Amino acid sequence: MDGLQLIRESRGALARGRDAASVLTEAWQAKALAQAIGSRLAVGGPPALRGEALALSEVSGRGCGVLAAAHPGTAAIRAARLTEIHDPRATLTGLGGLLGEVGIALVGVSCSAEGEVHYWTCVEAIDAADESRDRVLEMLRRLALSDERGEGLSAPDSRTGPP
Repeated sequence: MDGLQLIRESRGALARGRDAASVLTEAWQAKALAQAIGSRLAVGGPPALRGEALALSEVSGRGCGVLAAAHPGTAAIRAARLTEIHDPRATLTGLGGLLGEVGIALVGVSCSAEGEVHYWTCVEAIDAADESRDRVLEMLRRLALSDERGEGLSAPDSRTGPP
């Protein structure tokens, strides 16, 4: 499934989250999706993005670790359905929006957290989402610069799809 479709599903699921547990689970899902998108772009995306894409994958993986208790179970991992990225720019734009929404949702959960451990877990998850979003914004900046220079880096190469 295309990354943009998975981002849309994740945004919808996050918006439907009604309690702290569902928001934390959707935050985990978003971080797993960011990790998967970063990995795919690091391997087969535009060459100028590969370093930042690898960093996105690493940062997002740490974010998943922070939210380990919110892991939805192997069968329900949305990111496992990622098979291709048709449009890196649109995918990164959508992912940046999703990560921003995750950060906002986590602020709400942290404000209502019962107990210091739960609060600090949310704060660490907010930091990880923010750092992931910074990586996404840097990749979008690089795409814009390449377009200005006429380098055409925003088009995916043949390895962005299934290996």
